[in-house]
Amino acid sequence: MSLAAQDKPPSQIVEERAPEDLDALLELWIASWRATYADIDFDARRGWFVDRLATLEANGASTLCLRIGAPPLIKGFVVIDPRTGWLDQICVHPDQFGAGAAEALIDAARRISPEKIRLDVNADNLRAIRFYNREGFVQVGEGALSQSGRPTVVLEWPASFPQPPK
Repeated sequence: MSLAAQDKPPSQIVEERAPEDLDALLELWIASWRATYADIDFDARRGWFVDRLATLEANGASTLCLRIGAPPLIKGFVVIDPRTGWLDQICVHPDQFGAGAAEALIDAARRISPEKIRLDVNADNLRAIRFYNREGFVQVGEGALSQSGRPTVVLEWPASFPQPPK
């Protein structure tokens, strides 16, 4: 399934991941999280991520990859269960921070889960929380401690809420 990013240059596309994308996703996941939490050894969590992704996909989640450039390189991805609206992972390569990649991924997630999207985010990840708020997400609760022991907040984007201007 190919979901062309709306209002984006033609060199940017969001599409379902292919099996051969796993290594690129893993490296991107590590780079993204390392840029956000430099004090955590995400290399040591490689196995966790691979297992988590396999479990999510086996249970119906879709992994959508953002490919940019020519040749197209994976610069971001989102993992969302279209049945429940649960967004488990969203990662953008650090060289794309602030460049619209996360917006393209959220737009793609909204297309496959148009009723709502729900996620948890580390409460101290203020950059991410500001991004989600700009995208129309609201806090609906507090989550469990993350794998890193950080408190999380639960955010939701219900389609019934007014959408931010694009």
